[in-house]
This record gives sequence, structure tokens and C-alpha cells, in this order.
Amino acid sequence: MKITDIRVRLVNNNEKLKAVASITIDDELVVHDIKVINGKDGYFLSMPSRKTNEGEFKDIVHPIKTEVRENLKEMILAEYEKALASEQN
Repeated sequence: MKITDIRVRLVNNNEKLKAVASITIDDELVVHDIKVINGKDGYFLSMPSRKTNEGEFKDIVHPIKTEVRENLKEMILAEYEKALASEQN
């Protein structure tokens, strides 16, 4: 699996939600609504989810392996930093 594109949309009017990202996998599959959240221990990703009838949120898509999650986090946060830098210019 190769991430072939990452698009980040900055969110400026929210204290915790900083951006929403979309990734393309192998130029064939797109995953939307990956959120960049500023938590108490730094930035983390919130994968796309939906609310269940019980009021819980369940991920619709998520990495199974820790290495994949960390790689995805690094790649999306790098694009987030680029988007912040270009917004300031």
C-alpha cells in the first residue's frame, strides 16, 4: 500500500480541530475526513467515524498495524505543516 496523495484543508476557527485531510491510496482509493486534532499530548489523527445508535463513535476506516498508523500520522502532519507555512506567506 502506498499513499500517493495527501490533501489538507486547514480549520482556523476551532481550538482542537486543526485540519481535515484526504488521502489517496495507490492512485485508486480515497479516504476523506481524517481529522488533525491538537490534544493535550500533541497532535493526533482521528480517523473517519460514524455515530452508532448507542451514541458511540466507531471508526469507518482505520489502520490495523501500529507502523502504518504512525507512518500515516507523520505524512499527514508533514502536509499539515506545509499548509500552515503556505498560509502564513
